[in-house]
Amino acid sequence: MPFTALTSAALLLTACGSGSGTGGADASGVAATPAAVPTADVVSAEKTDPAAAKLLPPGTGHLTVAISVGGTPPGTTYLADGRTLTGQDVDFTKAVAKVLGLKLTVDQASFEAILPALDSGKYDFGASNFGVTDERRRTIDFVTYINDGQGFATRKDSKLGKITDLKQLCGLNVATGAGTTFEATLEESRHLCSDAGKKPYQVQTYAEPSAVWSSVQQGRSDVVMSTINGLRYAVAQQPGLKFLDEFHRLDVGFAFKKGTRLAPAFRAAVDRLIADGTYDKILKKWGTTGSAITKSQISPPEIKG
Repeated sequence: MPFTALTSAALLLTACGSGSGTGGADASGVAATPAAVPTADVVSAEKTDPAAAKLLPPGTGHLTVAISVGGTPPGTTYLADGRTLTGQDVDFTKAVAKVLGLKLTVDQASFEAILPALDSGKYDFGASNFGVTDERRRTIDFVTYINDGQGFATRKDSKLGKITDLKQLCGLNVATGAGTTFEATLEESRHLCSDAGKKPYQVQTYAEPSAVWSSVQQGRSDVVMSTINGLRYAVAQQPGLKFLDEFHRLDVGFAFKKGTRLAPAFRAAVDRLIADGTYDKILKKWGTTGSAITKSQISPPEIKG
């Protein structure tokens, strides 16, 4: 399988690996009209932190990370060359690698394929805005770096307002990315409509991010459920759409095989980025300062309510 080796001093991630390149990522699982991609370098000045690096298991110097391309900022996308990956997850991955003095091999993979592949050892970790849920924590370890979550958007002419209860979706067609927490949330809650004597909503999943928005723009879907950050960006780039609301917040983290020994070092690296100001620079670059955390955690319980 082809890949590109990346030293911790490198400024860009270049993807050549497996996967469709259009998998529905949790935090960017929808695509918007192409727009200028931020190119500011906010990572390369980061230095290795010996204290954090010492937390790595002995002999750890080279790791393989799987990243899914979600379509548009702030999620992972391409620079103008069509092959160099960029995005919020990419910047955090590069920054953590620099703090820990790591070399990385970057494999591009479809979003839904990454978590199952961690247990087999195919990848050492995944970096695609994975939401931390109690269900996932049973088989995956996480190291958090932002707080994002679930939300809704629709056409401006829609009569839908703030959604606080999924029963408000009864009878509607809901578009979302395949293999995401959004799909899981919708499927697990379908019974709410029938329990209330209402027509169930229909869940329409798409592997191609652009297809999610096409479905709502063309009237095949009534509403989109995806990440808060991704929805805000997409609506800002496309006419005739509106962001409805934040529905449910989730911590987001790097994903690892259960029982990984890498987690303490990654947590220390994220905390270092927060302390030295690089963390804030990354969020400002991608317009996601509302997703800031004050400290990293290892596999925290799912945020409820």
